[in-house]
Amino acid sequence: MLRGLFNSVQIAVGAFGIGLLIGTGGAYGKLYGGPVMRDLLEVYTTIVRAVPELVLILLLYFAGTDLINRVLEAMGYARIDVNGLVAGIWVLAFVQGAYATEVIRGAILSVPQGQIEAARAYGMSPGMMLRRITLPAMLPFAIPGLANLWLIATKDTALLAIVGFNELTQETRTAAGQTKAYFTFFMAAGALYLALTLVSNVIIARIERWSRRGTPSVAGGGR
Repeated sequence: MLRGLFNSVQIAVGAFGIGLLIGTGGAYGKLYGGPVMRDLLEVYTTIVRAVPELVLILLLYFAGTDLINRVLEAMGYARIDVNGLVAGIWVLAFVQGAYATEVIRGAILSVPQGQIEAARAYGMSPGMMLRRITLPAMLPFAIPGLANLWLIATKDTALLAIVGFNELTQETRTAAGQTKAYFTFFMAAGALYLALTLVSNVIIARIERWSRRGTPSVAGGGR
C-alpha cells in the first residue's frame, strides 16, 4: 500500500505540475490570444469539464496510446509500449489543465487593471510585467482554486485503477482480494488519503500566507 501511495503521489505531482503549465498557457491564450486560439481553448475547457473524468481517462489512455503508435507506424517506426506512470501523468495533466486554465484566468482578471496600466506606462516588457506584477498580484487569488485542483489530483489517481495501474486504490484492491480483509485494507487506504490531504492542507496554508505577505488582512467585527 505504501508503494501504491508513492505511485499516487508521483502521478499527482506530475499531473498537477504539467496541468499548471497548461493552465497558465491556456489562461493567457484565452485572455490575450487571437480569435482562433481563444475558440480552440474554449472547446478544450468545455469538453474536459463536460465529459466525466473516468470517460476521459479511458479515452486518452487507450485511444491516445493507439494514436501515438499509429503515427509512429505511419512514419516508419516500431510501435512502443507507453509507460503506465507516464501515461497516467499526462492523462490527468490534460484534465487538470482545463480546470487550471479557468482558475488562473479568473485570478488574472482579479488583478487591478491600474497596476497593469502603470507597468505599461513604465515601459515594462510583457515578460517583466508577468514576473513583477501579474504573477505576484494574481497568486493570492489563484491559490484557493489551485489548492482544490491539487486535492482533486490526489483523488483522481484512484481512477487509474480502472486501467490497471498500481496506484494506492489498485494495490489496496489486490491486497484485500488476496486476504479477504476488505474492510481493514480499504479503511487503511482511506486513512492514507486523509493523511495526504491533511499534510497538503498544512503546506497550502503556508504557501497562502507567504503569497499574502505585505497585504493588509481583513479585520472582522470592526466598527
